[in-house]
Order: sequence, then C-alpha cells, then structure tokens
Amino acid sequence: MIEEMRLRDLGVIAEATLPMGPGFTAITGETGAGKTMVVTGLGLLLGQRADSGAVRAGASQATVDGVWIVPEDGAVAERVREAGGDVEPIGGGRAELYVGRSISSEGRGRASVGGRSAPAGVLADLADDLVVVHGQSDQLRLKSAAAQRDALDRFGGEPVQTARDVYRQAYEHWRGIDRELSRLTDDRDARAREAEELRAQLAEIEQAAPVAGEDLDLATRAERLANAEELRLAAATAHDALSGEADGPDAGSLLSDARRALERVSDPVLEELAGQVAELGYRAADVAAALAGYLADLDESGPHELAAVEERRAVLASLVRAHGTLDAAIELLDTGSARLAELDDDSDRIDRLTAERDAAASTLDEAAAALTAARIEAAGRLGAAVTTELRALAMPDARLEVAVTAGTESASGRDDVAILLAPHPGAEPRAVSRGASGGELSRVMLAIEVVIAGVDPVPTFVFDEVDAGIGGAAAIEVGRRLARLAQSSQVIAVTHLAQVAAFAANHLTVVKANDGSVTASDVRRLDGADREAEMARLLSGMPDSEAALTHARELLSLRTETA
Repeated sequence: MIEEMRLRDLGVIAEATLPMGPGFTAITGETGAGKTMVVTGLGLLLGQRADSGAVRAGASQATVDGVWIVPEDGAVAERVREAGGDVEPIGGGRAELYVGRSISSEGRGRASVGGRSAPAGVLADLADDLVVVHGQSDQLRLKSAAAQRDALDRFGGEPVQTARDVYRQAYEHWRGIDRELSRLTDDRDARAREAEELRAQLAEIEQAAPVAGEDLDLATRAERLANAEELRLAAATAHDALSGEADGPDAGSLLSDARRALERVSDPVLEELAGQVAELGYRAADVAAALAGYLADLDESGPHELAAVEERRAVLASLVRAHGTLDAAIELLDTGSARLAELDDDSDRIDRLTAERDAAASTLDEAAAALTAARIEAAGRLGAAVTTELRALAMPDARLEVAVTAGTESASGRDDVAILLAPHPGAEPRAVSRGASGGELSRVMLAIEVVIAGVDPVPTFVFDEVDAGIGGAAAIEVGRRLARLAQSSQVIAVTHLAQVAAFAANHLTVVKANDGSVTASDVRRLDGADREAEMARLLSGMPDSEAALTHARELLSLRTETA
C-alpha cells in the first residue's frame, strides 16, 4: 500500500503531503482545487507518461515522491533490487519502498526507485503489483475485450490459471513447429538451389583434394624451378669449392691440412683450435653432401615439373577465389556435408514436421477446450456474484452476464469474453460499455472489483470520482462497497459526494487558496467538526448550514454502524 505521497509544483498544487495508510481514504475538495492532481501524481509514480503541461506555472519542475509498504522479499522488492535499488525493512516481513519522479518544464524527466535512478519503465513494471487505478473515463475492465477476459481469469483463480498455462505451453509448442514448417515450405526453392550449389562446391573441392599450406609450398617450389639454371650454377660452384671435384684446392683439403699442422705441436690453445678446425671440416662435408642432393633434385626437375606445379597452383587459386582462402575451402569440405544432408532431408523433414504439427494441434485443441470450459464455469459464478453486488448498489433489477464465445486464436486462448448488462427485467443484455449510463458503469465497475478482490486481492485501488453520475441511496451503497473493498485492500477515492466520503476511515481535503497572483493547494486530514463541515459543504455547498451539518453527522454515523 502507499503510505504517503508528497507533491510539489504539480498542477495547482504548490506543495502538499498526503498521509494515506491502510483502509479507505477519501479525498475531497472544491472544483479546481487539484484533487485530480493527486491521481496524476500517483500515475507518475506508476510510470505513466510525463507531461510538461502538468508543471505548475512559474516552476522549473514538478516532483512527486511516494512511500510504499511492500513485502520485504516479494516480487516488488526483487524487481527493485534488479534495478539497483533496495527497500528498507520495518519488521514483520514488511519494508518501505521510496519512489520518485520529476518533470521539468522543458519536458525532461527523471525517476528513482529504492534510492537509485532508474528508467520510468521500472515504475511501470512495479505498477501491476502495486495498484489498480480507475479514472472517470478509464474503466478499462468494462471497455477493453482483453481486459474483460483478464478480469474473468483473475476471478477464475487457480483452475483458470492452470488451464491457461497449459494452453499457452501447447500454443507456443504448436506455433514453433508451424513457423519452422512454414519456413521450410516457403524457402523450399531457395534451399534446393543452395543444395545444388553446395553439392557442386564440395565436388570441386573433393576433386582438388587440397592440403593445408599446399599453396604456399607450391609457390616456393615454382620460384625455385623458374630459376633452376641460376640455382644449379650457384650450388655447383659451392659444391666444387667444398668437395674438391674441380681443379684447385678444396675447402675440405685445406681444413685437413690446417688441422694436421696444429696437431703436430703440443700446446693447449692450439689443440683446442685444432678441434674447432676438425668440426669445420665435418660441417663442410655435410654442406657438400646437402649441395649434392640439391643438385640431384634440380637435375631430376625440368620444364615438365614446372608446368605441373603451375597447373596445380591454378587449381588451388580457383578454390581461393571461390572461398577466400584455401583453409576456408578445406573447412567447407568438413562442414558442408552435414549442411547438404540437412538440405537433402527437406522432404522427409517436412513430412515429419507436418505430423508433429498435427499432433501439437490436437493437444492444443484439448487445452483450448479445457480453458474455455474453465472460463465458462467462472463466468457463471462471476455474473451471479456481480449481480448480487449490483442489487446492493441500488440496481435491484439489473442482471450481469459474462459471455464466453469462440474468438480469434491467440496466446491467451480462443475465447472472446464480453461483460453484458441487462439494467432491468425483460431487457436484452448488451455490452456494458454501451448499455449502461455513466452512473451504472461506475457501479458495475465497483461491483466487479469487489467480487474479484474477494479471490484475487490487489494491494491498492485508486478511484477517481467513481461516483460520477450517481447520488442518494446509490451513492451510500457505493460508499459501503468501497469500505468493504478496503477490508482486504487499500482504497483511495477522489470523490465529490458526502455519501461516499462518509465511509472513509481517513478523510483528506484539498484546499485551494488564491492570493491574487498564485494559486496553490494544500492537503489536510479532517477529523471531528472540520470533517462535519466539509461533509456539509459537499451536501449543500454551505459548510455552516445546520441542516447540512445534521445530515453530515447522520452519514458519518452510518460508517460506525456498518464498521
């Protein structure tokens, strides 16, 4: 519930604090004093769209702050922590949640949740778990088909909710299969072309049988073969110099002579150098052997091998052009087979998915039928219960029906739900939004909320002039029902009727003052004589009228009698 709300520079309200608390709070005041701004401020705390026109004339910004009492570990507290804020424990498993909203005159806005800045969307997320707001022309549960269905589902409780969950799971399963089947069917030609192209690509790669790094090795080989004569001359010259096969002294013989000369004398330094010379001789012999092998390889190669290498490089270059790199072509050879198998399996897969979809559709039909049956059962009970409430709300001959009919399939079921009202005997039930007057619409809405709250309570209800268009005995019964609703939920009602305000446990009035230049409003809690005077003003426009005061006391006594 909302414990307190503070408004600053919102509409005509310069600064006001509204102490709420549990039970039924009535908010009254003269026309134009700013009562509706209370609902506007609450809407801002619940994430509704900010309007810079709500900023008080001459002010730079409007601010609204609220303190809510919420379960310490409930869904609201969890969402607040997800947004980076927190709640403050106050004992008994309860906690205080601080929320705020500001709007600048330029249209910029900020929100805070649990002491941390947050998007206004977080406030909207919390709204469903905090409050239900009904404005003068905003009885959504009576005007929106989807909202009427949701109201019925709330009243239906666990049986309807269980059937709805089962249906939703069956619907999502069927829809997933249907989407996949539609995709395969719609893309059949494109997938056939993809399979044909992929098959040709794999055949080309398989025929080429590339090896990782082969293109680089072939490039090196081609360069060697293209310069074979120059390479042969260099290698032969070096080999002759090392092996002594040409005229003149060779490096190996010279190194042998040097080693023997050093070994003839006895000197540690020269002995070490003789060993190094011997090592050079061995290495020279190894290099000479390697050069001999290199020359033999060149002798075996010829123009025919260069042509073969270039031909192979051309094959690999074609793969690189097609796939970007040789490695990509090799990878496609590894992975493409699985994709080709999937594409070639389309016909069989379509047959399998068709069978799965038919089975899923059968399951969905059963779930839809179960949900419809649960809703029809709940609709009968809801209609009877609301009809009983309407009799107590000075509509003794009215009958409310909740019709469940076949509708368009969606994730919420296959049912259309319509709330119908027959205002008097013999009248044909009509959609309540078309067959009821403003006052009747208000009472029907209230009756539905009272009935639903008995099975699915909401923490806080806010009614903005729910008593519009009614008066007399009907208004008294509206007050009684608001008081009854307040036994399980917090109820805040902006009202212009003393008959309604009389049943409130907490009566606040919005008082307007005009000093000739600035209009401001203040909020005061009323008790005793002050409350009687406000009630008299609501009744007759004259707070000092003795007759009105007497009537006000009689009305206030009704709350005591029915408490």
